[in-house]
Amino acid sequence: MNESLAKTKSSVQVVEIKEDQDGQRLDNFLLRALGDIPKSMIYRIIRKGEVRVNKGRIKPNHRLKTGDFVRIPPVRHDTESSEVKLPQSLLGEVGRQILFENNDYMVVNKPSGLAVHGGSGLRFGLIDVIRAIRPQHEYLELVHRLDRETSGCLLFAKNRQALIFMHEQFKQNQVIKKYLAGIEGEWKSGTKTISAPLIKNATQGGERIVEVNDKGKEAISHFKLVQQFNRLSLIEVELQTGRTHQIRVHAAHEGHPVAGDKKYGNKNYNQWIKEKGLKRLFLHSHWLEFYLPGDNERTQINTPLPDELQVVLSNLESCNK
Repeated sequence: MNESLAKTKSSVQVVEIKEDQDGQRLDNFLLRALGDIPKSMIYRIIRKGEVRVNKGRIKPNHRLKTGDFVRIPPVRHDTESSEVKLPQSLLGEVGRQILFENNDYMVVNKPSGLAVHGGSGLRFGLIDVIRAIRPQHEYLELVHRLDRETSGCLLFAKNRQALIFMHEQFKQNQVIKKYLAGIEGEWKSGTKTISAPLIKNATQGGERIVEVNDKGKEAISHFKLVQQFNRLSLIEVELQTGRTHQIRVHAAHEGHPVAGDKKYGNKNYNQWIKEKGLKRLFLHSHWLEFYLPGDNERTQINTPLPDELQVVLSNLESCNK
């Protein structure tokens, strides 16, 4: 039985786990099966025992196995309010930004401003858009993530085996990820490796921030100057680790925050660069390199800076003339 049937039925559903769903966490499985349901409700129905795996109670982080039977209880849907209608213009825009696709993977040039997942007040994310573009694929999952305001190469897996294969490459540091970032001021260090551990903290207002802290997790970024502009340096950053907000925090730690960064940046500088045409975070994932299953040659995907960032550089160049 297709897990999507659970979205359209009001009665109890029993779904058999397929081979390409093997190893998936129960909570993640239910989030996809039930569609536009808050995470809090997912955890509540698991905690109350309304969700069963092979007729037994189970924890949210339980890994499902091929052949397992998952009992999904009826969940009240207000179809008018819960059904998310994706803008056709957005579907078309994202559809034109598919950089690579085969039977196992898809690489999309993610636009800035679109989160990879819905939630926290967002009705939908890029994953919902991709699934709408490719409705014939029962399985489409993110291999990694990008911040909402970051644009560029984002990798999706079309089956469970492909996801596991690529995750293993990430663990072995075999995936090369390079970003282009516009940072405040003049970068005088040329090529520099920044090794500064990062830890997640919460501010008084509940906003999550990341800080450099010796008690944090290892975080290594390789910075290289590409071109110098008036009060802005264009740098390429290759990530050796992939911590949350890593480039943004490392750049700020070096005294050169990413232009347009409202969380870690300089308010006065952001106002100045906004007048030069910057309307977003100046961070773009321009290079992704990895092995495909059964292929000894590395696949390289790259995409240039989007037009809205190129315009800013052109405006800064004109300031020097």
